[in-house]
Amino acid sequence: MNRLVPKNIVRFLLLLVLQVLVLNHIYFYGFLNPYVYILFILLLPFETPGWLLLALSFLSGLVVDLFTGTLGLHAAASVFTGFVKPGVIKLVGEKPEYDSTTQPTLKEMGFKWFLAFSATMTFLHHLALNFIDVFTFREFWQTLLRVILSSVFTLIFILIIQYIFTSRKEKT
Repeated sequence: MNRLVPKNIVRFLLLLVLQVLVLNHIYFYGFLNPYVYILFILLLPFETPGWLLLALSFLSGLVVDLFTGTLGLHAAASVFTGFVKPGVIKLVGEKPEYDSTTQPTLKEMGFKWFLAFSATMTFLHHLALNFIDVFTFREFWQTLLRVILSSVFTLIFILIIQYIFTSRKEKT
């Protein structure tokens, strides 16, 4: 448990620096932007109290908002993501036996479970983000296409990051 807090602080800082300094400047076709900062929310331990999950979600979204000038857009989408996380964990399926410090990482949970979990969470985050951004259903299909493409784009980055930073040791 003592190792978990500094590890999550470092993850928080690295993902936000990566998002703000690098990924916010990547736009494919004018609107595809990877939002990997949500990986911080996704990787918080299963037993994170709800109030803390929402507070950390808000903080991560707020930091991105401060550097992008989006006035609460990312904070709202991040809080929504933190709010639905426990439900998505139940929806994705049974998780193996874990203790209070287990995090839903690719290494701990396996590829199939992690892919289903992260794809669902990424889609829901991008759905909230994009529909709050346009705040209309007038261009519903165009916005939905944007959500799907951005989600796939972000998911690819999330999987790459998980593979790069996952140790090659087998779980004991």
